[in-house]
Amino acid sequence: MTILDRYLYKQFSRNFFLVCGGLISIYLLIDLFERIDNFHEAHKSVGLTLKYFIYKTPTIYNELSPLSIMLAGIITIGILNHSREMTALKAGGISFWRIIKPLLKAAFFFTFISLAAAQWLLPVTTSVINRIWHEEVRQEMHSGIVRNGRIYYRGSKGIYSFIRPDPAQNRFIDFKYLATDKNYTVNLFITAKKAFWQDKWRLAEGQIFRPTKENKINIENFKETSIKLPDPLKDFFIPSYKVTELSLGRLTITAIKDRHNGDLKNWIELNRRLSYLFLGIPLVLLGIPVVIIVHYNWGHDLLMAVPISSGLAFAAWGLWSANQAMTNAAYINPIAASWLIHFIVGGSGFYLIKLQDVGKR
Repeated sequence: MTILDRYLYKQFSRNFFLVCGGLISIYLLIDLFERIDNFHEAHKSVGLTLKYFIYKTPTIYNELSPLSIMLAGIITIGILNHSREMTALKAGGISFWRIIKPLLKAAFFFTFISLAAAQWLLPVTTSVINRIWHEEVRQEMHSGIVRNGRIYYRGSKGIYSFIRPDPAQNRFIDFKYLATDKNYTVNLFITAKKAFWQDKWRLAEGQIFRPTKENKINIENFKETSIKLPDPLKDFFIPSYKVTELSLGRLTITAIKDRHNGDLKNWIELNRRLSYLFLGIPLVLLGIPVVIIVHYNWGHDLLMAVPISSGLAFAAWGLWSANQAMTNAAYINPIAASWLIHFIVGGSGFYLIKLQDVGKR
């Protein structure tokens, strides 16, 4: 490692911690003012409130790390440019790409710290903040609950109720399903002595009740039947926010398994998490040459480069978020939606960097 590399690593790291620390402080302050009334109304102690925000800090770090990486890169280059160190390095025959290479390595280093946190730290801290916020503060009842050995689940269109003798098997007894319309009028009621889940419900010894147009009830008796109801079994026992508590490794295993079964929800979440954590790399690739371009065209360094780069970052984040929304609506492939912005932004930045070495601006 050369003296130049060590110097740039040190400058980037210092700027990263300053920027990230400042952003985390602002985030915590805003979040505190937004949530303090909830803790007060729930009669929770100051200690529990502090515990919530302390355990939330790693999550905030991961959310802000891409922006912090970009800002650390442009501040480092801006300071080098302002102090004429950039001019001296170029006069010594050092290419622009050689100058920023240590900054890119540092950006990858802090990205991998975020990945490590997502794998080993966030599952623990996220579980704590979810429990405090959802269960203790908001007193939320999970969609799936157990009462006296019987499971009740509020699905997308109806309510399920059954007994599960063996948690390791998808076999149930005394199965009931009640579906209503928007006016809470019953439009389907199913009851069965036995039920089995395998891609869809297989029921035995029961009845199906449906209302008719004449306001009568049509009753269908069956010994065995198969019926496809709107909610998959795996959703019955896990609140929706529980997916945020999965480590990257566990989420990867679950996503691959579910993808083979036709369920892309966890596959979308995996690509969303990974692509967001790596978003700092293309942003710093684009932000660094912006500093130089701004300096040579308008005579400013950080004064204009920071807001311009931040605007580009928010534009990239907005496009990334829009792609995620379209992925959830099944309009775009999850991989394309999550990673396309990286190639567009990173490619544009790489092109602008090359222009600096050939003297085109």
